[in-house]
Amino acid sequence: MLTLHALQQSRAFRIVWLLELLECEYKLVSYPRNPETLLAPETLKTVHPLGKSPILEDGELVLTESTVIAEYLARNYGKHNLLPEYNTPAYWQCRRWADYAESSLMPLMLLSLVFKRVETAPMPFFAKPVARKISSNVKSSFIHPQTELHLAHINETLAKQQWLLGNHITLADVMMSFPIQAAGKRFDLAAYSHILRYIGDMEHNPAYRRAVERSGKPVL
Repeated sequence: MLTLHALQQSRAFRIVWLLELLECEYKLVSYPRNPETLLAPETLKTVHPLGKSPILEDGELVLTESTVIAEYLARNYGKHNLLPEYNTPAYWQCRRWADYAESSLMPLMLLSLVFKRVETAPMPFFAKPVARKISSNVKSSFIHPQTELHLAHINETLAKQQWLLGNHITLADVMMSFPIQAAGKRFDLAAYSHILRYIGDMEHNPAYRRAVERSGKPVL
């Protein structure tokens, strides 16, 4: 049986959703975050030396990295055409969106979170105006313009179709789910109606709801 080791309230939720979409039998081992650091507990290192989530065990095979785990599952356990045929244009577009989620969109969401915490972090009173000024400058000159650029691109894609690759859900949508939902929590999406519809479609997906019941909602 497949075993998924997942940090609670994390991006590993995407793999739980994928397993539900694929209708796989699997064991879910959840790990609470360290209450002080919010990082994974040391016990995860007993599964893999890096102690990072998610980790997938399939017999003797142990895999880390979300995009690798996701493609492995979709390629070997797929029943619902979540991964297009290898080396077709659709396959490479699917891979492009999966990598885009981790390499282009998610870093902006993390930067947004980091600078939000900078503004509220405890520090000497004389340092607060400086920290807030730096944070404001970074957000206005880089984070917000770049995020708007990416959101416009995604919204334009979704104006043409229900899901990123067409009219059925694929691995691309699973991988994009966390960063696009995070964008919905941190930015005003009123101008991106197709993204708002897309998020609603995700969250009403039956497999998504089963994943929430099994592992809880991710914290965005």
